[in-house]
Amino acid sequence: MRRMITAGLALTAAGILAVGGAAAQDSVPAKVLFGRMMAPADLDSRSIGFYSRGCLAGAQALPITGPAWQVMRLSRNRNWGMPELVDYIEKLARDAQKLDGWPGLLIGDMSQPRGGPMLSGHASHQVGLDVDIWLDPMPDHTLTPEERETISATSYIKPGTHVELDKAKWTDARSRLIHQAASYDEVERIFVNPGIKKELCETAGSDRAWLRKIRPWYLHDDHFHVRLVCPPGMAGCKPQDPPPAGDGCGANLAWWLSPAPYKPPPKPVKPVKPPPPLTLAGLPSACRDVLNAPAPGSTGAEVNIPLPTARPAIN
Repeated sequence: MRRMITAGLALTAAGILAVGGAAAQDSVPAKVLFGRMMAPADLDSRSIGFYSRGCLAGAQALPITGPAWQVMRLSRNRNWGMPELVDYIEKLARDAQKLDGWPGLLIGDMSQPRGGPMLSGHASHQVGLDVDIWLDPMPDHTLTPEERETISATSYIKPGTHVELDKAKWTDARSRLIHQAASYDEVERIFVNPGIKKELCETAGSDRAWLRKIRPWYLHDDHFHVRLVCPPGMAGCKPQDPPPAGDGCGANLAWWLSPAPYKPPPKPVKPVKPPPPLTLAGLPSACRDVLNAPAPGSTGAEVNIPLPTARPAIN
């Protein structure tokens, strides 16, 4: 099975400490340590650190099937987040269905059971406050586990371009869904492809305040990425700087729509040595406690080794 290679390969974070102490953990890339964890830390819920350098205590799982959502790619075990994120997803799913007629949400990656860096796919999603939501509507039946693994999300950007919206596929319903997603106070940002941001700018009309939260970013041609603010009063959760003032439809968007962001960097004269992998020592100190905490109902933090899926790192 993908999520358990052999019992002999199963480890515990506490066991790594017992063999060599903190130094043993610090010799292993943090993405391996956190990517192996299959259950949350039995601690009070807390986002620790920054969206792209942190971890998650007391994570809550989003049920894989709800009245207005279904979770995709179950084998990744990334349907975990802060309770605030789970509440947000359930609320958005209900409201979009009731108010806008959206059939239901298909949920991509949230966070790992203990957050932290992932073996593949993302630079952020580390503190339980990020979620990817597909731009495809939920189908009219409960998807099988196989369908959740094999169905591909639809790109709404024309092939061969980075930013040209495929208007034969795009609908106003998708614009309304993103508008609804941005309407809640707890939303900090929503990342979309620049071509989608352009469409939203052109069709928003006079109601434009919500567009400030919609930020262009690479690779978001088949989903949008919602990021929530740090929960009020949560010490240790590092907020992101607020988006610039205005609707974001001016010079910043024009730069994203130009070839500049997509030009490959010049080839270095000499090979560049890659930076060393991020280790536990490079994360907030509280992440060590999260990693080594027992899972709910157990005495040790059981882990196993999921096989990574090769995907480019995105935010």
